Amino acid sequence: MTIGVFDGLHRGHQRVIERVVELARERNALATVVTFDPHPAQVLNHGRAPLQLATLDQRLEGLALLGVDLVRVVTFNAELAKESASQFVQRVLVNELGAVAVVVGEDFRFGHDRLGDVELLRSEGARHHFEVRPAVIFGDGQRWSSTAVRQALAVGDVQRAAVVLGRPFTLRGVVVRGDRRGGDLGFPTANVSLAENQILPELGVYAGAVRLDDRRWLPAAISVGTRPQFYENGDVLVEVHVVGYAGDLYGASLDVAFLARLRAEMTFEHVNALVAQMERDVLQSVEIFENFSPESLILLG
Repeated sequence: MTIGVFDGLHRGHQRVIERVVELARERNALATVVTFDPHPAQVLNHGRAPLQLATLDQRLEGLALLGVDLVRVVTFNAELAKESASQFVQRVLVNELGAVAVVVGEDFRFGHDRLGDVELLRSEGARHHFEVRPAVIFGDGQRWSSTAVRQALAVGDVQRAAVVLGRPFTLRGVVVRGDRRGGDLGFPTANVSLAENQILPELGVYAGAVRLDDRRWLPAAISVGTRPQFYENGDVLVEVHVVGYAGDLYGASLDVAFLARLRAEMTFEHVNALVAQMERDVLQSVEIFENFSPESLILLG
């Protein structure tokens, strides 16, 4: 088993989980992940907690794709935060799950005040008869981490985010009713409602891909912004123009993958100039989508 939040399931996470699956197969055991929801930082330091890269459902789907047999989702709350590292090991790893081998990053910390580390795990493993395998830090000159993904998204570098993640950064949300302004301009958009603590890329227009409920991927032009052409200090919205789709998306769950940043959001002298730019955005989005295999947006790389 391994333990962690695994937000985003980036390539470093994937390497650790691959090792867990290998060890489980060797030992005829269940490849198991212990994860937390909500993120512990949202309970311990809500004002400074990182915004999430993915929903719990996305995490669970990704873990299944990586060959994980069992996921134990620990509901993190103020009571659990008081539990010592040794108590957590006894209650969850030993009593509930019967750990035979535990794989964690070499800088792993857990338990009350984050006092638990690899050495404590080794001590507990000797007492409870499970093996501890520290994993090295993975990266390509820069450590693969959820923080690195957030840093890339903060400047709109969705291509760097994809390098760390092993796949394009993908939002999941439900289509809700908007003001239909996009339709009036000839480019109907789906207004995607997201979790309150969902991270977004830097404001701007992006080329992307959208996966519908029937699992098809279609090219899309994505706006993350406040619509400054029409509003002052508007709310930040994610609006998606799904190229070639004419159906009703209200209430549908969408996966929205970001492939490349096209431009910053901007205002124009008149609406016709905005429409002309939107036409260029859509054409460029389709060209970028054609260079990607839909399968590469589904599988973890």
